[in-house]
Amino acid sequence: MGGNVPKLFLPTGKTLMITTTVEACAACGFFDCLVVVTQPDYMVECKNAVGPEAIVVPGGKERQDSIANGLSAIGDCCPDLDYILIHDGARPYVTTRVIEDTIVKTIQAGAAVAAVPVTDTIKEIAPGDVGSITTLDRSRLYAAQTPQGFEAALIRQAYENAKKEGLSATDDAQLVEMMGHRVALAQGDYANIKITTPSDLPVRQQAGTGFDAHRLVDGRPLILAGIQIPFEKGLLGHSDADVLTHAIMDALLGAAGMGDIGHHFPDTDEKYRGISSVILLEKVVALIKAKGFSINNVDATLMAQRPKIAPYIPSMTQKLSQVMGMPPGRLNIKATTTEKLGIPGREEGMAAEAVCILTNHLV
Repeated sequence: MGGNVPKLFLPTGKTLMITTTVEACAACGFFDCLVVVTQPDYMVECKNAVGPEAIVVPGGKERQDSIANGLSAIGDCCPDLDYILIHDGARPYVTTRVIEDTIVKTIQAGAAVAAVPVTDTIKEIAPGDVGSITTLDRSRLYAAQTPQGFEAALIRQAYENAKKEGLSATDDAQLVEMMGHRVALAQGDYANIKITTPSDLPVRQQAGTGFDAHRLVDGRPLILAGIQIPFEKGLLGHSDADVLTHAIMDALLGAAGMGDIGHHFPDTDEKYRGISSVILLEKVVALIKAKGFSINNVDATLMAQRPKIAPYIPSMTQKLSQVMGMPPGRLNIKATTTEKLGIPGREEGMAAEAVCILTNHLV
């Protein structure tokens, strides 16, 4: 995931991912005991996240070591269990139906794995020859998910055997298969995804609009999108009165549901007198990022009769896109006259409007 914390402690809604997963398992009512295995450094965070619903134990160096620790903890708290299900904490959207079908198949066969038919065509590369591929029969292929269920004695035996023989597997069912035991397929769910990359997280997009206008006066520099434009007049305001940047800031704040620039940078506060609006934009970007938003795109229009803005748009775009941390191609700046109508048309002032879309994976 590339983050600073383990992915299980990222929000997937109103709760953390691990909380969502544990709540889904607890809500089905099928389990006598829930055990969560987590990184040793995150024991406190995990206990706070799952509350009284589950026992939390530290994991090991490898996945199999962690599962072994979990099996040991189950043996201590519920030694008489007949069946054990193992589920990936990064599959928070597991449903009661998937859990129930896995349990039923486990009781019938002794071992079962939730799985879904593969929908893509799968190519197999010949060993040592990436130029040679074979197309596999998709009708016989299934993508394994979790939960995976086992008779308690069987999964413990599989782990003891793996430790003794130095075996490793990509999932628990494979260890059981290595013992020659049949594993049944339970009905999985395509929505039961494993969160692996940021694109797997649920996405919320929010749109925002912004508008600003300032009067043109003598004796002020004309600043637009952080660029000083040669002109006989400038825009009047408490800051540098960069009307285009102000409209963009209001659009960003509006999309994030965070008010407007007047709320965050009031013109009654002397520390903002004459300040560069680019600095204020940096603060706005930090505010929306703190809420989990990234900027998808911005479209802004400047309304001014004079001067001609087109020659400066490339440098404006480069300046603001860099501040907002987005590719220049996602920032569109336009300039238009108002055919000498209204305040911009009479050259009494300038106005700008902007629209944006923010993306939040941490919904």
